[in-house]
Amino acid sequence: MKISFLSTFYPFRGGIAQFNATLAKELAKNHEVNATTFTTQYPKFLFPGKSQLVDKGEEGDEFPAVQKLSTVNPFTYWTTAKYIKRQQPDLFITKYWMTFFGPSLGFVARMLGKKTVRISILDNVIPHEKRFFDGFANRFFLKNNDGFIVMSDAVQKDLVSLKPDAKFLRINHPVFDHFGEKVEQVAAQTSLKLDPSKKTILFFGFIRDYKGLDLLIEAMNDLDDTYQLVIAGEVYGDFAKYQALIDLSGAKERIYLFNDYINDKEVPAFFCASDVCVLPYKTATQSGITAIAQHFEIPVIATDVGGLKEIIAHGKTGLIVAKPEAKLIAESISEYFDKHLKHEMQPLIAQEKIENSWENFALKLVNFAAKIKLGMED
Repeated sequence: MKISFLSTFYPFRGGIAQFNATLAKELAKNHEVNATTFTTQYPKFLFPGKSQLVDKGEEGDEFPAVQKLSTVNPFTYWTTAKYIKRQQPDLFITKYWMTFFGPSLGFVARMLGKKTVRISILDNVIPHEKRFFDGFANRFFLKNNDGFIVMSDAVQKDLVSLKPDAKFLRINHPVFDHFGEKVEQVAAQTSLKLDPSKKTILFFGFIRDYKGLDLLIEAMNDLDDTYQLVIAGEVYGDFAKYQALIDLSGAKERIYLFNDYINDKEVPAFFCASDVCVLPYKTATQSGITAIAQHFEIPVIATDVGGLKEIIAHGKTGLIVAKPEAKLIAESISEYFDKHLKHEMQPLIAQEKIENSWENFALKLVNFAAKIKLGMED
């Protein structure tokens, strides 16, 4: 099968670029895969982080991709569509996580015609942060796709609410497995200058308002001095409000900050140093952080929002907190350590890693596209 994949790829960085590269490599084992990416992904004034690109000297998860599409230049929508159309793909794949991409990705999909099956992998449909153009962008993008991959019930529900006749396939987020092997916990803690005698809690990933880091910082006030918190990830926006909470916290000396983009080589140390990863999200659909934690066999404590509880089996591979409240988060963390759940949960997480492989994800996606193609030909 000839596959064209249009989304963010190296030299862009971040979890979505990593997802795309890993999936493209898996698909390329059995199919011809051509990847196309952006010249401009976000204009600078819309991007809240430090850089969209892999830094010089920093390793990225590379898959060969041609830079063609500028989200802010409609002329490139046409030239990108023409370029992909010349490839005569049987399957066209996009990744959709923000309505800002609806016009550009939707236009390219629209121009490909009926001979190509157009499938989008949806991270979000209804965004966490609302914008005036969401309605138009969503309608336009969804209309110009033949089928969708969803990785949570929450996204499935949002998709059906906007496109009741949508053809979709529900698959769990595959395990990120490109970060390398686990390292010994004390060695990882020493490398990060943590206290190996303390119970280590990890908050990992881009820091945004909806992710509830403020709740986790507040929760530290209800945990005694045997606990330490590691905050690792680049801030989207201003860290001042979080710093103010840390400065006022009785746990201030036990909160370790690594407020920068964490490159792939650094990831193993953070997860292997930790006893548990906490997602104190106020809203969510799904999270790629769970896929990294699963790779390193680290249990996750997450709030009961969006699709997080579908990925985390309560009491088996992690704990679900009933509400995004600091006190409840602290209680769940205490329960986890008091009951010594890490060693009980790790064998079950190892089993799930096998089921949520990239090989299975790619196979299911291709089979789904083949069924849609048959339906189009009937």
